[in-house]
Amino acid sequence: MSRLARSFFCFLVLFALSGCRDGSGNVPRYAFITNGVAEFWTIAEAGAKKAGDDLGVEVTVLMPGSLTDQKQMLEDAVTRGYEGVAVSPIDSSNQTDMLNQVAAATALVTHDSDAPDSKRLAYIGMDNYQAGRLCGELLKEALPSGGEIMILIGRMEQENSRKRRQGVIDALLNRSEDPDRFDPPAGVVEGNGFKVLGTLTDGFDLSKAKANAEDTLSRYPEIDAMVGLFAYNPPAILQALEQAGKLNTVKVVGFDEDSQTLAGIAAGTVHGTVVQNPYEYGYQSVKILKAVAAGDVSVIPEGAFIHIPGRQIRKDNVEAFTKDLNAKLGKE
Repeated sequence: MSRLARSFFCFLVLFALSGCRDGSGNVPRYAFITNGVAEFWTIAEAGAKKAGDDLGVEVTVLMPGSLTDQKQMLEDAVTRGYEGVAVSPIDSSNQTDMLNQVAAATALVTHDSDAPDSKRLAYIGMDNYQAGRLCGELLKEALPSGGEIMILIGRMEQENSRKRRQGVIDALLNRSEDPDRFDPPAGVVEGNGFKVLGTLTDGFDLSKAKANAEDTLSRYPEIDAMVGLFAYNPPAILQALEQAGKLNTVKVVGFDEDSQTLAGIAAGTVHGTVVQNPYEYGYQSVKILKAVAAGDVSVIPEGAFIHIPGRQIRKDNVEAFTKDLNAKLGKE
């Protein structure tokens, strides 16, 4: 979308928002909608709430248990006249019409996972393909001679999931960068000394996540490493490994900053993790929505991508990272 077209679209959004005010002087309201319930989203909630306090607006954080829940939350946000909505779409390719209905009624941004074909104003998050490659590099550090690996992840419907997973595989196999490449999750992918045995999904079901890790250990007793690409996957892997007596035998690489993952890095049972910045996802989502509602469309950059880069956490920097995270969450 050109800058002129984007500015015109922002004007239309602002025109629609003007009908949401009741003239009573009530505090502006914004909805921050996640794609599930996890510690990752608790961190994002803290950022969104802090932005609400700093900017003098009301922020409602909603955590769905399913795609149906998220659809209802989006519909309710429009019905209740929120001045802006930030959402992490669960199934972006099949939610475009719904998201466009929201965008026609109020300001809409996506965070964590994008819906690039929708009329959202901007995407706030990381380049998930590049973040996946960072995760793949951690696996190569953990297994310098290569080995057999299983990928565990919540859903494949989300855009961030697909790109994250592909980045891991491409980095392991020393492939050129191609965010549009896609290896089927059921197939074995092999090269550069690595063999990706498959990809197991759990549908954001924590018990299924652990069962997937247990099944992997049963089917592949000589497996070298497991990588968990949703925040709760590494803790589930650790539980399965501990029960099987294989902690420190099977390498673990994770994604996100779950407290159990960070503790595992400190203890040496997890090689490393790639962290996003969910606190900033929450904070920046509210900040941008409020600015747009006030008529400031300059906060929407060319390309409509507000990049909050990921980074690798290993044993040498986990203590400093954890201390900073706890401070943001008010734990210290």
